[in-house]
Amino acid sequence: MVARARDEEHRAATPLELFFDLCFVVAVAQAGARLVHALAEGHTGTGIISYLFVFFGIWWAWMNFSWFASAYDCDDVPYRVLTLVQMAGVQVYAAGVPRAFDKNDWTIAVLGYVMMRLALTTQWLRAARSEEDPGAARTARRYAIGLVICQLGWVALLFAPEDSRKWLFLILVAAELSVPPIAERNTPTPWHPHHIAERYGLFTVIVLGETITAGTVAVQSALDENEALDELLPIAAGGLLIVFAAWWIYFAVPIHERLSSNRYAIPWGYGHYLIFASAAAIGAGIEVAVEQAVGKAHVSTTAAAAAVTVPSAVFLFVVWLLHSRHYKR
Repeated sequence: MVARARDEEHRAATPLELFFDLCFVVAVAQAGARLVHALAEGHTGTGIISYLFVFFGIWWAWMNFSWFASAYDCDDVPYRVLTLVQMAGVQVYAAGVPRAFDKNDWTIAVLGYVMMRLALTTQWLRAARSEEDPGAARTARRYAIGLVICQLGWVALLFAPEDSRKWLFLILVAAELSVPPIAERNTPTPWHPHHIAERYGLFTVIVLGETITAGTVAVQSALDENEALDELLPIAAGGLLIVFAAWWIYFAVPIHERLSSNRYAIPWGYGHYLIFASAAAIGAGIEVAVEQAVGKAHVSTTAAAAAVTVPSAVFLFVVWLLHSRHYKR
């Protein structure tokens, strides 16, 4: 496993990476569906907290795979098999999302998450063993050690008292987020700026596509049961315009030229947690608005509207913060 060149020409996302993304969108859909259920039942606070917790596992596992692949994708058999393990892990994670939402039972979700993370740990160990540069090998070992320590923490979380789990969860999130800055403190990994920008852009498109799908299915189901076309048509049209505008705004400014160092790239990558989570939540909000319009959701018109406008505002603000504010004519 040899590191890829940071200035490699014509570097693009691979079919395996795109397949990997499609597996992850299953978990995104599960998280969105449970958020719809929580908001429609009026459980706004607990629903949002559970959604943010669940989405962290999806986003963080995806992000770590993407940055590793940008630096070390060798596409050999062990690499593909370990990627398959991560794809299986996210399916297990997705299966555990309903239990995490409804019963605060994180057993299955943690199992899937640990599967993904240990597979990535193995990749880092392969990189450490193959690296000829002592600094790069040390960085890879730091990643592997950090990942293992964090996974022990997630397993321990399952045995912690239920009332303390949320606080322990936040501590473990902070620990996970600290691994890349610590590991790359001396020798950064040779990730490819254009490749990283493309990977994030493609996943944004996939999440927005899932948002369109969720809204379409909700409108179809409502029409089958109520035939309230006059009430649903404005929601469907408005939802499509919001998602299209989100796509337009995200890609309005080329960003790969700014990804020149970890100092900017790591906060940029971390900020996409809010971009991805809010993009998926827009779809959930559209579903809630549809259910409220036909009398299935136990929320007010204002609450249903907020389910769409709040994540839209978050998406807009974070995209401006990470992308658009740097644009100069």
